[in-house]
Amino acid sequence: MIRALATAWLGLLVAVPLLVVLAIAFAIPDAGLPPFRLPVENGRWVEGNESWTVLTEDGFYLAALLRSLVVAGATAGLCLLLSYPMALGILRAAPGRRVLLLALVLLPLCIGFVLRMAAWVGLLRDSGLINQALLALGVISEPLPMLYSRGGLLAGMVHSYLPFALLPLYAALAARDTRLEEAAADLGAGAFTVFRTITLPGSAVAGAAAFLLVFIPAAGEFVIPAILGAPDALLAGGAIWQEFFAARDWPLAAAASVALLVALLPPLLLWQRLEQRR
Repeated sequence: MIRALATAWLGLLVAVPLLVVLAIAFAIPDAGLPPFRLPVENGRWVEGNESWTVLTEDGFYLAALLRSLVVAGATAGLCLLLSYPMALGILRAAPGRRVLLLALVLLPLCIGFVLRMAAWVGLLRDSGLINQALLALGVISEPLPMLYSRGGLLAGMVHSYLPFALLPLYAALAARDTRLEEAAADLGAGAFTVFRTITLPGSAVAGAAAFLLVFIPAAGEFVIPAILGAPDALLAGGAIWQEFFAARDWPLAAAASVALLVALLPPLLLWQRLEQRR
């Protein structure tokens, strides 16, 4: 009974919306409300759909998708790179301080998302805190163009998605058997050698799952690139938003959404398998 209810709930909230989006992807743009119509008359498909042709032949959308995957991969890689020392550092802290440190990791999530991005704008702009500090220290002679750049975009992305990589990795490292690491240290292995030969291989599955847990949602991120990213480097989420709300070409936007979902299916299935192995 519970499984049937869960299946029905997922079908209502996941499968049905996806089918609606898929239907819109094969529709025809129209001036009405909603701005599309299904090319069906008397139960038969009567017109072709140009959305998929535009999507495959126009390099703009392919470039936006590739940029999204690159940014998502860089974000996930940086989050994983930061998560390992942070997770190990928290685990080596006194038990009473671990809860506090984990709370500090989660604290930014308690603040409004747009407000956090606005804070990054204040930090990265030419007259922001970072540039003013560097100018005061004499490190630079003129403000660095950090806002609306790839570096600023990655800073905002990593800041937002870091907890999603840290928490599962922390849980996996907390459950590991530390006796092998202690034995290697007793035999003279250095800290980096112990990490490279024992800790890292033993947590590789959890690390890959944490990477994918960041990569999958980051690939479709729209708000952070819109606030911090370069205007001439549109990502897939921004391209879909433009077609939905600016151009009001819902079929093309829906087709781009389906294409993004198809591109993310392999990492999604891989993440599911890794979670089952864990």
